[in-house]
Amino acid sequence: MRPLSSKSFASAFASTSSSISNVSYSSAKNLAFQRFAAKHQGLTRVRPAFLSSTSRTGGPVSMSAADATHFDYLVIGAGSGGMASARRAATYGKKVAVVEKGRLGGTCVNVGCVPKKVMWNAASIAETLHDMKHYGFTLDKEAKFDWKFLKDARDKYIKRLNGIYAGNMENSKVVSIKGMASFTSPNSVQVVDGDGEPATYTADHVLIATGGYPVFPSGGGVREHSISSDGFFELEELPKKVVVVGAGYIAVELAGVLNALGSDTSLVLRKQKALREFDDMISDQLDLEMVKQGITIHRNTNGVKSITSDGKTKTVHLQNGEVITDVDVVLMAAGRAPLVESLNLSMAGVSQKENKGTIVVNDYSETTTKGVFAIGDVCGNVELTPMAIAAGRRLADRLFGGPEWKNAKVSYDNVPTVVFSHPPIGTIGLTEKQAIEKYGQNNVKIYRSKFANLYYGPWQVDQDDKPKTAMKLICAGDTELVVGLHVIGVGADEMLQGFGIAMKMGATKADFDSCIAIHPTAAEEFVTLFPWGLSKQETGAKITPLNGAPNPEPKLPVSS
Repeated sequence: MRPLSSKSFASAFASTSSSISNVSYSSAKNLAFQRFAAKHQGLTRVRPAFLSSTSRTGGPVSMSAADATHFDYLVIGAGSGGMASARRAATYGKKVAVVEKGRLGGTCVNVGCVPKKVMWNAASIAETLHDMKHYGFTLDKEAKFDWKFLKDARDKYIKRLNGIYAGNMENSKVVSIKGMASFTSPNSVQVVDGDGEPATYTADHVLIATGGYPVFPSGGGVREHSISSDGFFELEELPKKVVVVGAGYIAVELAGVLNALGSDTSLVLRKQKALREFDDMISDQLDLEMVKQGITIHRNTNGVKSITSDGKTKTVHLQNGEVITDVDVVLMAAGRAPLVESLNLSMAGVSQKENKGTIVVNDYSETTTKGVFAIGDVCGNVELTPMAIAAGRRLADRLFGGPEWKNAKVSYDNVPTVVFSHPPIGTIGLTEKQAIEKYGQNNVKIYRSKFANLYYGPWQVDQDDKPKTAMKLICAGDTELVVGLHVIGVGADEMLQGFGIAMKMGATKADFDSCIAIHPTAAEEFVTLFPWGLSKQETGAKITPLNGAPNPEPKLPVSS
């Protein structure tokens, strides 16, 4: 950082203070310093965010030239978790900055959840068009799909979200620092901007929220001739023939989208089936549905050996000897790794797990170094955007919220998850195998249901050919506490949230049965699973809903 000229700074301060009449002297001086620094030192990545900030306690927050590079809280990574934590800290009147080298919003907003859901919506519309004949609809001409139109519309939407994130940062009085961050000590971070200019910042507390990135497996030509899930969102046209490699949720989601939109789609699995860590009911039913939909599944391949290209199409050679020819796009979705290489974690004394390189943290998001914290995918604990958001907010509460929040933390148990496959999947809690291992075979009771959704009722096809919804409720103990809930089928994505609340509150099978069904819906099956109403009448609720009990009433303040 080049030294400031006192004469130039005085000039900047004079022009600033004369143009701002409704702020304090210190605030004007602060703004002048930041404007001067931005103009003369290349610090355009720092917004004048502390002009007239007010803390929760009403005190003004100002930043003089002497402490312009020191913060109460410095967050590395402007993904959903990092942003949520930074903005929460700012509500407590703290000086907060966020360092980010790319677009605001991280993986979820730019190359993950949000644009993926847009593509899933498009694929769902394509499926509806295919189904419409069963409801008496016909088209005079074949419906056409314009990939470029959708991509342009999707990208504009994401760009708007980037702007909203920037606005939220500014409104929350959080300083935005653009560049690549690396530790120089536990409380000191160097940031190199796009022009290669370094600047050093210090903080009382530093949060690592850099997320993860897709990795490519080894193999000849694999990296040169394939794309990652990030690259999927850069495709300019719908590939005629595509190979998706991977068995996780990203692989099955993108394979489902591409297949529904018209690509000849193959899914390459190292072992027998996808989503092997999910309940067997889920993975088995998805496998059946993917085959019915026309996805070619290559099983027990042990992965990709090599990829070759003739300049037009690619040939994929699998480890088991199979060969897939005339491929337009090979999409690798074989795993992700924590984005930590550039952080220079050793300078901060932060430990990583040996096998995956994820950062070691305790239940309070504390790393092995005092004052340095980590949340989200970089830790490898429940790699979901809402999980990172919750962890980030609770961390800020504990650090800055006062005595009432001194033990604040999040739970990584019973986290509801949705896979936007075709059909969608919802799951929360233990699988059947996990429940039996934890509680013992004799202490676990399973409730199941499998049926064709009413949506397929009018279809004049064989009942066995209709897509199925499958559900499983896993209960444990004498009270039949619900410890696992799994569903695959139409509407699974939208029905799970409410059941997630019930499970977090300790619902039993009797509690589920006490809720009157909403008919006709798929979700009603969970509260009518056979045998209905015969479980032991034990509730997990603070106020029982069983046996026609009256509604709970809120506690109201006593009027004087």
